Amino acid sequence: MPDFDVAVIGAGAAGLSVAAISAGLGLKVALFERGRMGGDCLNTGCVPSKALLAAAHAAAAARRAGRFGVRLPEPDIDWAGVRAHVTAAIAAIAPNDSEERFTAMGVTVVRAHARFAGLRTIEAAGRRFTFRRAVIAAGSAAAVPPIPGLADIPFLTNESLFHLPERPEHLVILGGGPIGLEMAQAHARLGCRVTILERAAIAVREDPECVAPLREALQADGVTMLEGVEVAAAERDGPGIALRLADGTRIAGSHLLVAVGRVPRLTGLGLEEGGIAYSPAGITTDRGLRSLTNRRVWAAGDIAAPEGLGPRAFTHVCSQHAGVIARAMLFGLPAKVTYEALPRVTYTDPEIAQIGPTEAELRAGGRTGLVILRWPLTENDRLVAEGRAEGLVKLVADSRGRLFGASVVGPGAGDMAGIFALMIGRGLALSALAGAVLPYPTAQEAAKRAAGDFYTPRILSPIAKRIVGLLKRRP
Repeated sequence: MPDFDVAVIGAGAAGLSVAAISAGLGLKVALFERGRMGGDCLNTGCVPSKALLAAAHAAAAARRAGRFGVRLPEPDIDWAGVRAHVTAAIAAIAPNDSEERFTAMGVTVVRAHARFAGLRTIEAAGRRFTFRRAVIAAGSAAAVPPIPGLADIPFLTNESLFHLPERPEHLVILGGGPIGLEMAQAHARLGCRVTILERAAIAVREDPECVAPLREALQADGVTMLEGVEVAAAERDGPGIALRLADGTRIAGSHLLVAVGRVPRLTGLGLEEGGIAYSPAGITTDRGLRSLTNRRVWAAGDIAAPEGLGPRAFTHVCSQHAGVIARAMLFGLPAKVTYEALPRVTYTDPEIAQIGPTEAELRAGGRTGLVILRWPLTENDRLVAEGRAEGLVKLVADSRGRLFGASVVGPGAGDMAGIFALMIGRGLALSALAGAVLPYPTAQEAAKRAAGDFYTPRILSPIAKRIVGLLKRRP
């Protein structure tokens, strides 16, 4: 008789969700975690980064208050106070992910490194545990590029950035993706000099029409962006660091943040002993997140690489994975992962939200006959009233009004993402949004106006005008 019905490795967003669902269904569950409960999202990712951004937005709002007739002095940034806010945010959320909460659910929490010691066995804390089913949710870590000299200098990742005792004088950021951009803007608004080095273009995965307003906003905040540059070497520069570019340019700073992407945490899991196939992308699974080689094992979260889809390092994907695993592993129901309606958001100011594929991705995939709809946020009454009317809603649909993808840049773009994710996921036509009654004035009206533009040519067509002309003759 196995020791546990379900064994979960990793107490991050994915592992906690699977453990909670399994325990709630009355199963005997073991949860293994060698680090802090809550994983990266709570401790070194989503929560601290958004808390830091909140402090930065407050400073920016104070600087911009003059345009509303409210004159305030330049903000005095208390770095210790900023850090205290970040710490308090983590502490407020931590009880939801705590060992005590999951123990109260009936979960056996083992605070130790876990590895497979066989097809149905996990070894941890000097003991061996057998299981009926296992879920690997060990997450991911910051990728470190093979730059000569980088290993010999002190550099930061998301795991160490939020523990700096002093405000960086000049933060150099390697990477212009979501993490790099968010932290660049946050630190610039909190009084740091910031330089981004990006080998391609910032926010390279996003629609270029949406990136343009963000680039302007970052420049206005004082962020220096060097795009299309190759870093050839890294070295110390007194108490700081310096990066040498391929063209010989030398960029020196007080601190270096490496933010070039994520890699799955595969080392030390005993995957060979567990008969579990994997690649550099993560645990190789089918679309139901089940291992292709050990059918008693599933993978969830950043470490999962479903066939044909690859990994997606988002906390909301962890929740999606947990739901798929619950249906497939616990109930034996058909369930598959799909990313067709997956939203992602870069929480800068303005925010960039992408739901489903971009226009470029759709065209590269062979889609033809696309209809592109745009609505500028300068036409949104709420944002005009708040002095924040910069940005765009861009929709990509077919000739029948079926929505394939949505790109949004502007204040609260992430809040609009849910509407478009629902529409794409449920296959709703643009008429569903165009005909919805939304509260006025809200930023979400821009989404409705963009959808309504699809029908404007039909409403104002010659045929429609003739019909109205005939009907006006009615007594």
